[in-house]
Amino acid sequence: MAQTEERLLVQIGTYNTNLQAGAGLPQDLVDWLSPTLHVSSFLSKNPRAPDIVAIGFQELLPLHLGLAGLSDAVVKERDVHIRTQIEAHAPNHESYSLVAKAVNVGVALLVYTRDDTVARRVCDVQTQWTGCGPAYMGNKGAVGVRFRVRDRGSKAGEVFTFVCAHLTAHEPYLVNRIADYNHIVRTLLFAPMSTSVDQRVATIYSTSHLFFFGDLNFRVSMPPRSLGNERPLHEEALSMLNDEKSREALKEFDQLRRAWRDGRVFVGLKEGPFWTFKCTYKYKLGEIDKYSSKRSPSWTDRILYATYTDSPASPEHSNISNISYTSVPSYTTSDHKPVVSMLLLPPPVPATSDESEFSETQGRTPTLQLPSAYVPTPDPLATLKRYIGRMLDRIIGYIWALLTLLGAGSAVVGIFNFFCGYAAWRWWWKTPTAVAPVAVG
Repeated sequence: MAQTEERLLVQIGTYNTNLQAGAGLPQDLVDWLSPTLHVSSFLSKNPRAPDIVAIGFQELLPLHLGLAGLSDAVVKERDVHIRTQIEAHAPNHESYSLVAKAVNVGVALLVYTRDDTVARRVCDVQTQWTGCGPAYMGNKGAVGVRFRVRDRGSKAGEVFTFVCAHLTAHEPYLVNRIADYNHIVRTLLFAPMSTSVDQRVATIYSTSHLFFFGDLNFRVSMPPRSLGNERPLHEEALSMLNDEKSREALKEFDQLRRAWRDGRVFVGLKEGPFWTFKCTYKYKLGEIDKYSSKRSPSWTDRILYATYTDSPASPEHSNISNISYTSVPSYTTSDHKPVVSMLLLPPPVPATSDESEFSETQGRTPTLQLPSAYVPTPDPLATLKRYIGRMLDRIIGYIWALLTLLGAGSAVVGIFNFFCGYAAWRWWWKTPTAVAPVAVG
C-alpha cells in the first residue's frame, strides 16, 4: 500500500543542443543518462533504476523549422533514441513508457515512467506550452507535463509537474528573465485534475512535486571594478573554475542565486550545489573544456525542484535529496553542456482515516506550501496570448522556411533569389510583346 511505499527516484536531464536537430546527440547517451543509475546504488545492495525520467531540450532544431511547427520527426527520433538508451543502461533491464511529450518551437520535454513501479498508476496526463518571446512568440518560453500517480499516501495520490524552459539570453537582461518566469507561472496553466475539488485552471505551483529546468540563461555577473591592472572580468571568472572551492566563491555572483534569495524568482523552489561542476556555457564548439572569450562562463543550464512537505520557513532546505547533480563535458556539438540530476523524493505522507475517506470522495491531493506573501495567479488572457504567439510563430516560420528553401539552406540567399525572381517577373510583364505584321491582299 502507499503508506509503506519506497521513495521514488526521479532523473532529470536538460540540454541546449544549439539548433542541431538530429545531429545534436551522439548515438550512445551513456555519458548523460547512465551515471545517475550507478550513483543510486548506495540506496540498496543493487543499483536501482529511476522511477521517472524527464528529458528537456532547448534550441532543438533550426529556428525557422521550430517556428513553423516542423518538429515532429526530430521529437519522434529523440523519443526512440532516449528510451532505447535508458533501457539499455538500466541495471536490471527495466522497461519504460512515454507518459507525454510537449513541444513549442525549440523547447521540448519528454517524460517516461518505469513500467514495474509507476507507469500503471499514472493518470490525468496533461501537456501545456507558452511563449515569452516578442509578442508571446515561442522562440523563448516553456512546455510542461503534468500527471497524477494514484495510491501514494491516499487514493487520490500525488501530482507531478515538469516544466522545461528557455529564458531570455545575455547578461544585462536579468529583469527580462525574471519577467519570463513570472509570465510562465501565469500562463502555463493546467486544467483541474479529475479528482480536484477546485475546478479552476491551475498554475505550475498547484502540484505535489514541481521540477523546473532548462536553459534559464542566468549569468555570472561580477561587479565592475575601478581601472587598473586588473584582468578582464571574464578572465577572472575563468580562473575560478578549476577547483570547487573557487567555484563556490564564484557562485555568489550567480544571478539566479541572488534573485532567488531576494524572493524575485523561483519562489519555493530549491537547487542542488551547482558549483560542484564547471559552468555549462559558453564553450567553443568541438571542445571538451575550452570556453569562448565572447561570454563570461555561466551556469545557464539548471534544475530546480520542490515538494509538498517543504516548509516556507526553511527556504534553503528541501525534503527532496539531491543525490547527483552534474554536467557532461564530453558533448561538444553545442556551446552548452548537458546537465543531469538524480532526485530522491520523500516518502508519501500517510493519510489518516478521515483524510483517506475525504481523499477518496473528494479527491484531495497534497500541494506545495508557499510563503503567504506569494500567491501565483493565472492570467485571464493566457489562452489569447499563447495563440497570438503561435499564430505569429507559424506565419514567420513558414515564410522563413520558404526563403530558406529558395536559398538552398540560406534564408539570406533565399531573400536575394526572391527579389531577383520578382524583378525578372516584373521586367517580363512590362516588356512590350512584338505584334506580327498582317499580310494584306
